[in-house]
Amino acid sequence: MIITTTENVAGYRVTKALGQVFGLVVRSRGLGGNIMAGLRSIVGGEITEYTQMLEDARRHATDRMVANAQAMGANAVTMMRFDSSELGQTMSEIVAYGTAVIVEAVT
Repeated sequence: MIITTTENVAGYRVTKALGQVFGLVVRSRGLGGNIMAGLRSIVGGEITEYTQMLEDARRHATDRMVANAQAMGANAVTMMRFDSSELGQTMSEIVAYGTAVIVEAVT
């Protein structure tokens, strides 16, 4: 599956746009992770517990987006973006979205 943040894919042409596609994940750190992150925030610097959680959530959201695009018959996703927000004090929502398309190589 080709995934790009641009409208076009170099060396390919879009033959059909299938529509919007997305993958959604909501994650929360456990109590232990929140306590460790709280302690680290006192000292300052990167809070690795949250960094790892958000990296995993982005990968998971991307995987879900790809699965949805494949179910639509796409072989590429263009204009891919991430969006995120907080739900309450302990949960993060990550959305990967774009346009599911069929592309073919330009000869």
